[in-house]
Amino acid sequence: MTRSATDEAAAPQLPSPKERRRLREAKSLSEEQVAAAVGVTRATVRSWETGRTSPRGRKRALYAKLIAPEPETLTPTPPTAATEPPTPATPVTPVTPVTPVTPATPATPTASAAPELIPETAAEAAPEAIPEAAPEVKAVVAEAPSTVAEAGSGSATEAVGERRLSPAEAFDELYTRTAPGLVRQSYLLTGRRALARESVERAFQLAWHRWPEVAVDRDPAGWVRAAAYEYAMSPWHRLRRAHRHPDAPPTEPGKQALFDALLELPPAYRRTLLLYDGVGLDLPETAAETEASTPAAAGRLMTARAAVAERLPELAAADSPAEQSALLHDRLGGLALAEHVPVPRPARAVRTGSEDRARLWTRAAIAGVAVLIAVTGLTLHTAPTHYEQPISPAERVGGVPPRGGPQKLTAQDLKLQKSLREQLARGPERLIPQLR
Repeated sequence: MTRSATDEAAAPQLPSPKERRRLREAKSLSEEQVAAAVGVTRATVRSWETGRTSPRGRKRALYAKLIAPEPETLTPTPPTAATEPPTPATPVTPVTPVTPVTPATPATPTASAAPELIPETAAEAAPEAIPEAAPEVKAVVAEAPSTVAEAGSGSATEAVGERRLSPAEAFDELYTRTAPGLVRQSYLLTGRRALARESVERAFQLAWHRWPEVAVDRDPAGWVRAAAYEYAMSPWHRLRRAHRHPDAPPTEPGKQALFDALLELPPAYRRTLLLYDGVGLDLPETAAETEASTPAAAGRLMTARAAVAERLPELAAADSPAEQSALLHDRLGGLALAEHVPVPRPARAVRTGSEDRARLWTRAAIAGVAVLIAVTGLTLHTAPTHYEQPISPAERVGGVPPRGGPQKLTAQDLKLQKSLREQLARGPERLIPQLR
Protein backbone atom coordinates (compact mmCIF):
# COMPACT_ATOMS: atom_id res chain seq x y z
CA MET A 1 0.00 0.00 0.00
CA THR A 2 2.92 2.36 0.75
CA ARG A 3 4.51 1.68 -2.60
CA SER A 4 1.24 2.31 -4.43
CA ALA A 5 0.76 5.62 -2.65
CA THR A 6 4.33 6.64 -3.44
CA ASP A 7 3.94 5.80 -7.15
CA GLU A 8 0.69 7.72 -7.30
CA ALA A 9 2.32 10.77 -5.73
CA ALA A 10 5.34 10.55 -8.08
CA ALA A 11 3.15 10.32 -11.20
CA PRO A 12 3.03 13.55 -13.23
CA GLN A 13 -0.05 15.66 -12.84
CA LEU A 14 -2.27 15.96 -15.90
CA PRO A 15 -4.55 18.88 -16.77
CA SER A 16 -8.27 18.54 -17.24
CA PRO A 17 -9.51 16.44 -20.20
CA LYS A 18 -10.53 19.52 -22.15
CA GLU A 19 -7.14 21.13 -21.54
CA ARG A 20 -5.38 17.94 -22.69
CA ARG A 21 -7.00 18.16 -26.05
CA ARG A 22 -6.25 21.86 -26.37
CA LEU A 23 -2.57 21.28 -25.60
CA ARG A 24 -2.38 18.45 -28.13
CA GLU A 25 -3.96 20.53 -30.87
CA ALA A 26 -1.72 23.49 -29.99
CA LYS A 27 1.27 21.28 -30.84
CA SER A 28 -0.40 20.17 -34.10
CA LEU A 29 -0.46 16.55 -32.96
CA SER A 30 -3.21 14.22 -34.14
CA GLU A 31 -4.74 11.47 -32.07
CA GLU A 32 -3.00 8.87 -34.24
CA GLN A 33 0.42 10.44 -33.61
CA VAL A 34 -0.09 10.55 -29.85
CA ALA A 35 -1.40 6.97 -29.86
CA ALA A 36 1.63 5.73 -31.82
CA ALA A 37 4.03 7.56 -29.52
CA VAL A 38 2.49 6.28 -26.30
CA GLY A 39 1.68 2.80 -27.60
CA VAL A 40 -2.13 2.77 -27.40
CA THR A 41 -5.03 3.08 -29.81
CA ARG A 42 -6.67 6.24 -31.04
CA ALA A 43 -9.81 5.33 -29.08
CA THR A 44 -7.74 5.25 -25.90
CA VAL A 45 -6.38 8.76 -26.53
CA ARG A 46 -9.91 9.94 -27.17
CA SER A 47 -11.10 8.43 -23.88
CA TRP A 48 -8.25 10.26 -22.08
CA GLU A 49 -9.37 13.56 -23.60
CA THR A 50 -13.03 13.02 -22.76
CA GLY A 51 -12.38 12.05 -19.14
CA ARG A 52 -13.65 8.47 -19.33
CA THR A 53 -10.23 7.03 -18.45
CA SER A 54 -6.82 8.30 -17.37
CA PRO A 55 -3.34 7.03 -18.29
CA ARG A 56 -1.18 5.28 -15.73
CA GLY A 57 2.45 4.37 -15.25
CA ARG A 58 4.82 4.76 -18.19
CA LYS A 59 2.03 5.78 -20.53
CA ARG A 60 1.05 8.61 -18.18
CA ALA A 61 4.63 9.95 -18.14
CA LEU A 62 4.94 9.77 -21.94
CA TYR A 63 1.56 11.38 -22.47
CA ALA A 64 2.37 14.18 -20.01
CA LYS A 65 5.64 14.94 -21.85
CA LEU A 66 3.93 14.95 -25.23
CA ILE A 67 1.27 17.49 -24.29
CA ALA A 68 3.49 19.56 -21.97
CA PRO A 69 3.20 23.25 -22.95
CA GLU A 70 6.29 24.90 -24.37
CA PRO A 71 7.93 27.47 -22.05
CA GLU A 72 7.21 31.08 -22.83
CA THR A 73 9.87 33.54 -23.88
CA LEU A 74 11.56 35.72 -21.26
CA THR A 75 10.13 39.12 -20.59
CA PRO A 76 12.27 41.82 -22.29
CA THR A 77 14.40 43.89 -19.95
CA PRO A 78 13.40 47.60 -19.89
CA PRO A 79 16.10 50.07 -21.08
CA THR A 80 18.30 51.64 -18.37
CA ALA A 81 18.74 54.97 -20.10
CA ALA A 82 17.13 56.95 -22.86
CA THR A 83 20.27 56.92 -24.99
CA GLU A 84 20.89 53.20 -24.59
CA PRO A 85 18.83 51.03 -26.96
CA PRO A 86 16.83 48.29 -25.33
CA THR A 87 18.46 44.92 -25.30
CA PRO A 88 16.25 42.33 -26.99
CA ALA A 89 15.21 39.43 -24.85
CA THR A 90 16.96 36.21 -25.48
CA PRO A 91 14.37 33.56 -26.29
CA VAL A 92 14.62 30.37 -24.40
CA THR A 93 15.36 27.36 -26.50
CA PRO A 94 12.18 25.29 -26.67
CA VAL A 95 12.20 21.86 -25.20
CA THR A 96 13.04 19.16 -27.67
CA PRO A 97 9.90 17.17 -28.49
CA VAL A 98 9.74 13.71 -27.07
CA THR A 99 10.78 11.07 -29.53
CA PRO A 100 7.78 8.86 -30.29
CA VAL A 101 8.11 5.48 -28.71
CA THR A 102 7.45 2.67 -31.11
CA PRO A 103 4.97 0.25 -29.54
CA ALA A 104 5.93 -3.35 -29.25
CA THR A 105 4.88 -5.42 -32.22
CA PRO A 106 2.36 -8.05 -31.12
CA ALA A 107 2.87 -11.67 -31.91
CA THR A 108 1.49 -12.78 -35.25
CA PRO A 109 -1.78 -14.64 -34.59
CA THR A 110 -3.05 -17.59 -36.46
CA ALA A 111 -5.52 -17.04 -39.28
CA SER A 112 -8.10 -19.43 -37.87
CA ALA A 113 -8.59 -17.64 -34.56
CA ALA A 114 -8.35 -14.12 -36.07
CA PRO A 115 -7.67 -12.50 -32.66
CA GLU A 116 -6.61 -9.25 -34.29
CA LEU A 117 -10.30 -8.35 -34.51
CA ILE A 118 -10.64 -8.63 -30.74
CA PRO A 119 -8.09 -6.48 -28.87
CA GLU A 120 -7.11 -7.35 -25.34
CA THR A 121 -8.87 -4.29 -24.03
CA ALA A 122 -10.38 -1.37 -25.84
CA ALA A 123 -7.99 1.02 -24.04
CA GLU A 124 -4.64 -0.85 -24.14
CA ALA A 125 -4.51 -2.67 -27.50
CA ALA A 126 -1.74 -1.70 -29.88
CA PRO A 127 -2.71 -0.05 -33.17
CA GLU A 128 -1.52 -3.07 -35.13
CA ALA A 129 -4.01 -5.31 -33.31
CA ILE A 130 -6.94 -3.81 -35.24
CA PRO A 131 -6.78 -3.89 -39.05
CA GLU A 132 -7.75 -0.57 -40.54
CA ALA A 133 -10.07 -0.58 -43.54
CA ALA A 134 -7.86 1.16 -46.12
CA PRO A 135 -8.16 4.78 -44.91
CA GLU A 136 -6.62 6.10 -48.13
CA VAL A 137 -9.59 4.88 -50.14
CA LYS A 138 -12.08 7.73 -50.27
CA ALA A 139 -15.11 6.07 -51.77
CA VAL A 140 -18.53 7.61 -51.50
CA VAL A 141 -19.47 5.11 -48.82
CA ALA A 142 -16.95 6.72 -46.47
CA GLU A 143 -17.97 10.24 -47.42
CA ALA A 144 -18.60 11.49 -43.92
CA PRO A 145 -15.95 13.81 -42.36
CA SER A 146 -15.49 13.59 -38.65
CA THR A 147 -15.98 17.31 -38.09
CA VAL A 148 -17.25 20.27 -40.04
CA ALA A 149 -15.26 23.49 -39.86
CA GLU A 150 -13.57 22.07 -36.76
CA ALA A 151 -11.13 24.43 -35.09
CA GLY A 152 -9.60 24.47 -31.63
CA SER A 153 -12.63 23.40 -29.57
CA GLY A 154 -14.05 20.91 -32.04
CA SER A 155 -17.35 22.74 -32.38
CA ALA A 156 -19.25 22.71 -35.68
CA THR A 157 -19.77 26.48 -35.39
CA GLU A 158 -16.11 27.43 -34.96
CA ALA A 159 -14.48 30.00 -37.20
CA VAL A 160 -13.22 29.15 -40.67
CA GLY A 161 -10.21 31.37 -41.17
CA GLU A 162 -11.16 34.64 -39.53
CA ARG A 163 -14.95 34.42 -39.95
CA ARG A 164 -17.17 32.59 -37.50
CA LEU A 165 -19.86 30.37 -39.00
CA SER A 166 -23.46 30.93 -38.05
CA PRO A 167 -25.53 27.92 -36.93
CA ALA A 168 -27.35 27.77 -40.27
CA GLU A 169 -24.10 27.96 -42.23
CA ALA A 170 -22.46 25.26 -40.14
CA PHE A 171 -25.50 23.02 -40.58
CA ASP A 172 -25.54 23.60 -44.33
CA GLU A 173 -21.84 22.79 -44.53
CA LEU A 174 -22.35 19.55 -42.61
CA TYR A 175 -25.36 18.63 -44.73
CA THR A 176 -23.62 19.36 -48.04
CA ARG A 177 -20.61 17.23 -47.18
CA THR A 178 -22.29 14.24 -45.57
CA ALA A 179 -25.86 13.91 -46.89
CA PRO A 180 -25.09 12.28 -50.30
CA GLY A 181 -22.78 9.68 -48.76
CA LEU A 182 -25.24 8.95 -45.93
CA VAL A 183 -28.03 8.33 -48.45
CA ARG A 184 -25.88 5.71 -50.18
CA GLN A 185 -24.93 4.14 -46.86
CA SER A 186 -28.59 3.97 -45.83
CA TYR A 187 -29.39 2.35 -49.16
CA LEU A 188 -26.85 -0.39 -48.45
CA LEU A 189 -28.49 -0.89 -45.04
CA THR A 190 -32.09 -1.11 -46.26
CA GLY A 191 -32.06 -1.82 -50.00
CA ARG A 192 -34.72 0.88 -50.42
CA ARG A 193 -33.87 4.15 -52.13
CA ALA A 194 -36.85 6.18 -50.91
CA LEU A 195 -36.37 5.02 -47.33
CA ALA A 196 -32.66 5.87 -47.49
CA ARG A 197 -33.38 9.45 -48.50
CA GLU A 198 -36.16 9.77 -45.91
CA SER A 199 -33.88 8.45 -43.17
CA VAL A 200 -31.12 10.93 -43.90
CA GLU A 201 -33.50 13.88 -44.08
CA ARG A 202 -35.16 12.85 -40.80
CA ALA A 203 -31.77 12.53 -39.14
CA PHE A 204 -30.75 16.02 -40.26
CA GLN A 205 -34.10 17.43 -39.18
CA LEU A 206 -33.49 15.96 -35.74
CA ALA A 207 -29.94 17.35 -35.79
CA TRP A 208 -31.21 20.86 -36.59
CA HIS A 209 -33.83 20.55 -33.85
CA ARG A 210 -31.03 19.68 -31.39
CA TRP A 211 -28.34 21.78 -33.02
CA PRO A 212 -26.94 23.25 -29.76
CA GLU A 213 -26.16 19.67 -28.73
CA VAL A 214 -24.91 18.50 -32.14
CA ALA A 215 -22.78 21.60 -32.78
CA VAL A 216 -20.54 20.94 -29.77
CA ASP A 217 -20.33 17.19 -30.36
CA ARG A 218 -16.88 15.82 -31.16
CA ASP A 219 -18.21 14.10 -34.29
CA PRO A 220 -21.33 15.82 -35.68
CA ALA A 221 -21.29 13.62 -38.78
CA GLY A 222 -21.20 10.51 -36.61
CA TRP A 223 -24.14 11.83 -34.58
CA VAL A 224 -26.21 12.28 -37.74
CA ARG A 225 -25.05 8.93 -39.13
CA ALA A 226 -26.19 7.09 -36.00
CA ALA A 227 -29.59 8.82 -36.13
CA ALA A 228 -30.01 7.98 -39.83
CA TYR A 229 -29.09 4.33 -39.26
CA GLU A 230 -31.51 4.01 -36.34
CA TYR A 231 -34.39 5.42 -38.38
CA ALA A 232 -33.55 3.36 -41.47
CA MET A 233 -33.40 0.09 -39.52
CA SER A 234 -36.60 0.63 -37.55
CA PRO A 235 -38.84 -2.47 -37.76
CA TRP A 236 -41.95 -0.31 -38.00
CA HIS A 237 -41.24 0.35 -41.69
CA ARG A 238 -42.52 -3.15 -42.44
CA LEU A 239 -46.05 -1.89 -41.80
CA ARG A 240 -45.72 0.72 -44.54
CA ARG A 241 -46.73 -0.50 -47.97
CA ALA A 242 -44.13 1.61 -49.77
CA HIS A 243 -41.24 0.13 -47.77
CA ARG A 244 -42.51 -3.40 -47.28
CA HIS A 245 -40.25 -4.92 -49.96
CA PRO A 246 -36.73 -3.88 -51.06
CA ASP A 247 -36.06 -2.35 -54.47
CA ALA A 248 -34.94 -4.38 -57.44
CA PRO A 249 -31.34 -5.63 -57.05
CA PRO A 250 -28.53 -4.58 -59.44
CA THR A 251 -28.30 -6.36 -62.76
CA GLU A 252 -24.57 -7.09 -62.56
CA PRO A 253 -24.03 -10.57 -61.03
CA GLY A 254 -21.26 -9.54 -58.63
CA LYS A 255 -23.13 -6.54 -57.27
CA GLN A 256 -26.37 -8.51 -57.08
CA ALA A 257 -24.67 -11.21 -55.02
CA LEU A 258 -23.29 -8.62 -52.59
CA PHE A 259 -26.66 -6.86 -52.43
CA ASP A 260 -28.48 -10.10 -51.60
CA ALA A 261 -25.85 -11.12 -49.06
CA LEU A 262 -26.19 -7.78 -47.24
CA LEU A 263 -29.98 -7.97 -47.01
CA GLU A 264 -29.83 -11.54 -45.70
CA LEU A 265 -27.71 -10.44 -42.73
CA PRO A 266 -29.41 -9.46 -39.46
CA PRO A 267 -29.66 -5.67 -39.08
CA ALA A 268 -27.02 -5.46 -36.32
CA TYR A 269 -24.51 -7.55 -38.32
CA ARG A 270 -25.19 -5.55 -41.47
CA ARG A 271 -24.60 -2.28 -39.64
CA THR A 272 -21.37 -3.52 -38.07
CA LEU A 273 -20.03 -4.66 -41.45
CA LEU A 274 -20.90 -1.36 -43.10
CA LEU A 275 -19.35 0.77 -40.36
CA TYR A 276 -16.10 -1.19 -40.16
CA ASP A 277 -15.47 -2.24 -43.76
CA GLY A 278 -17.50 0.43 -45.56
CA VAL A 279 -17.11 3.65 -43.59
CA GLY A 280 -13.73 2.70 -42.16
CA LEU A 281 -14.25 3.03 -38.41
CA ASP A 282 -12.02 1.05 -36.10
CA LEU A 283 -13.38 -1.72 -33.91
CA PRO A 284 -13.92 0.26 -30.64
CA GLU A 285 -15.71 3.05 -32.53
CA THR A 286 -17.87 0.52 -34.36
CA ALA A 287 -18.75 -1.15 -31.07
CA ALA A 288 -19.60 2.21 -29.47
CA GLU A 289 -21.85 3.28 -32.34
CA THR A 290 -23.69 -0.05 -32.39
CA GLU A 291 -23.99 -0.02 -28.57
CA ALA A 292 -22.15 -3.31 -28.18
CA SER A 293 -18.96 -4.46 -26.52
CA THR A 294 -15.78 -4.74 -28.56
CA PRO A 295 -15.73 -8.57 -28.51
CA ALA A 296 -19.41 -8.65 -29.53
CA ALA A 297 -18.76 -6.25 -32.42
CA ALA A 298 -15.80 -8.39 -33.51
CA GLY A 299 -17.95 -11.52 -33.42
CA ARG A 300 -20.64 -9.85 -35.51
CA LEU A 301 -18.03 -8.67 -38.01
CA MET A 302 -16.50 -12.11 -38.42
CA THR A 303 -19.93 -13.74 -38.83
CA ALA A 304 -21.01 -11.14 -41.39
CA ARG A 305 -17.80 -11.56 -43.37
CA ALA A 306 -18.23 -15.33 -43.41
CA ALA A 307 -21.80 -14.97 -44.70
CA VAL A 308 -20.76 -12.54 -47.43
CA ALA A 309 -17.77 -14.71 -48.37
CA GLU A 310 -20.18 -17.50 -49.30
CA ARG A 311 -21.55 -15.26 -52.06
CA LEU A 312 -18.22 -13.65 -53.06
CA PRO A 313 -15.50 -16.20 -53.86
CA GLU A 314 -12.79 -13.53 -54.11
CA LEU A 315 -13.52 -12.52 -50.50
CA ALA A 316 -13.10 -16.09 -49.32
CA ALA A 317 -9.77 -16.31 -51.20
CA ALA A 318 -8.29 -13.31 -49.31
CA ASP A 319 -5.21 -14.18 -47.27
CA SER A 320 -5.78 -11.92 -44.25
CA PRO A 321 -8.57 -9.95 -42.56
CA ALA A 322 -6.92 -6.73 -43.75
CA GLU A 323 -7.24 -7.86 -47.37
CA GLN A 324 -10.84 -8.85 -46.76
CA SER A 325 -11.55 -5.43 -45.28
CA ALA A 326 -9.97 -3.60 -48.22
CA LEU A 327 -11.82 -5.79 -50.72
CA LEU A 328 -15.15 -5.28 -48.98
CA HIS A 329 -14.49 -1.55 -48.84
CA ASP A 330 -14.04 -1.43 -52.61
CA ARG A 331 -17.05 -3.65 -53.28
CA LEU A 332 -19.35 -1.67 -51.01
CA GLY A 333 -18.18 1.59 -52.53
CA GLY A 334 -18.74 0.27 -56.03
CA LEU A 335 -22.23 -0.96 -55.16
CA ALA A 336 -23.17 2.37 -53.61
CA LEU A 337 -21.86 4.33 -56.61
CA ALA A 338 -23.43 2.04 -59.20
CA GLU A 339 -26.97 2.49 -57.93
CA HIS A 340 -28.90 5.65 -58.73
CA VAL A 341 -29.99 6.72 -55.27
CA PRO A 342 -32.14 9.85 -55.01
CA VAL A 343 -30.43 13.14 -54.31
CA PRO A 344 -31.38 14.66 -50.94
CA ARG A 345 -33.23 17.93 -50.83
CA PRO A 346 -31.35 21.21 -50.29
CA ALA A 347 -30.19 22.01 -46.77
CA ARG A 348 -32.52 24.99 -46.50
CA ALA A 349 -35.54 22.78 -47.24
CA VAL A 350 -34.46 20.32 -44.55
CA ARG A 351 -34.03 23.10 -42.01
CA THR A 352 -37.43 24.53 -42.91
CA GLY A 353 -39.01 21.10 -42.65
CA SER A 354 -37.49 20.61 -39.20
CA GLU A 355 -38.82 23.96 -38.02
CA ASP A 356 -42.28 23.28 -39.49
CA ARG A 357 -42.34 19.87 -37.88
CA ALA A 358 -41.37 21.29 -34.49
CA ARG A 359 -43.96 24.04 -34.88
CA LEU A 360 -46.65 21.49 -35.78
CA TRP A 361 -45.89 19.29 -32.77
CA THR A 362 -45.86 22.35 -30.51
CA ARG A 363 -49.26 23.46 -31.75
CA ALA A 364 -50.62 19.93 -31.44
CA ALA A 365 -49.38 19.74 -27.84
CA ILE A 366 -50.94 23.11 -27.01
CA ALA A 367 -54.24 22.08 -28.63
CA GLY A 368 -54.23 18.79 -26.71
CA VAL A 369 -53.66 20.58 -23.42
CA ALA A 370 -56.43 23.08 -24.23
CA VAL A 371 -58.89 20.28 -25.04
CA LEU A 372 -57.97 18.50 -21.81
CA ILE A 373 -58.56 21.67 -19.79
CA ALA A 374 -61.93 22.27 -21.49
CA VAL A 375 -63.13 18.72 -20.89
CA THR A 376 -62.03 18.89 -17.26
CA GLY A 377 -63.87 22.18 -16.73
CA LEU A 378 -67.04 20.89 -18.38
CA THR A 379 -66.94 17.78 -16.23
CA LEU A 380 -66.55 19.80 -13.05
CA HIS A 381 -69.42 22.08 -14.08
CA THR A 382 -71.92 19.35 -14.96
CA ALA A 383 -71.04 16.76 -12.34
CA PRO A 384 -73.51 16.42 -9.35
CA THR A 385 -72.41 17.73 -6.01
CA HIS A 386 -73.82 14.79 -3.98
CA TYR A 387 -74.86 11.23 -4.56
CA GLU A 388 -78.53 10.34 -4.90
CA GLN A 389 -79.38 6.70 -4.68
CA PRO A 390 -81.70 5.72 -7.53
CA ILE A 391 -85.23 4.41 -6.72
CA SER A 392 -85.63 0.78 -7.57
CA PRO A 393 -88.54 0.00 -9.92
CA ALA A 394 -91.65 -1.69 -8.46
CA GLU A 395 -92.05 -5.41 -8.94
CA ARG A 396 -94.56 -8.08 -7.93
CA VAL A 397 -93.60 -10.14 -4.90
CA GLY A 398 -94.70 -13.80 -4.95
CA GLY A 399 -94.95 -16.51 -2.29
CA VAL A 400 -96.65 -14.35 0.37
CA PRO A 401 -99.36 -16.28 2.39
CA PRO A 402 -102.91 -14.87 2.37
CA ARG A 403 -104.01 -12.51 5.10
CA GLY A 404 -105.32 -14.38 8.20
CA GLY A 405 -106.33 -13.72 11.78
CA PRO A 406 -108.95 -14.53 14.50
CA GLN A 407 -112.47 -15.51 13.51
CA LYS A 408 -115.25 -12.97 13.62
CA LEU A 409 -116.97 -12.87 17.07
CA THR A 410 -120.45 -14.24 17.25
CA ALA A 411 -123.29 -12.73 19.31
CA GLN A 412 -122.67 -15.14 22.17
CA ASP A 413 -118.97 -14.22 22.16
CA LEU A 414 -119.80 -10.55 22.28
CA LYS A 415 -122.23 -11.09 25.18
CA LEU A 416 -119.61 -13.00 27.16
CA GLN A 417 -117.01 -10.31 26.50
CA LYS A 418 -119.40 -7.65 27.77
CA SER A 419 -120.18 -9.63 30.89
CA LEU A 420 -116.52 -10.09 31.77
CA ARG A 421 -115.82 -6.41 31.44
CA GLU A 422 -118.67 -5.46 33.76
CA GLN A 423 -117.82 -7.88 36.62
CA LEU A 424 -115.13 -7.28 39.17
CA ALA A 425 -111.75 -8.71 38.49
CA ARG A 426 -111.53 -10.70 41.73
CA GLY A 427 -112.97 -13.72 43.42
CA PRO A 428 -113.75 -17.18 42.12
CA GLU A 429 -116.65 -15.91 40.13
CA ARG A 430 -114.11 -14.33 37.91
CA LEU A 431 -112.89 -17.71 36.92
CA ILE A 432 -116.36 -19.16 36.34
CA PRO A 433 -118.53 -16.42 34.99
CA GLN A 434 -122.28 -16.71 35.30
CA LEU A 435 -124.29 -16.13 32.26
CA ARG A 436 -127.87 -14.86 32.49
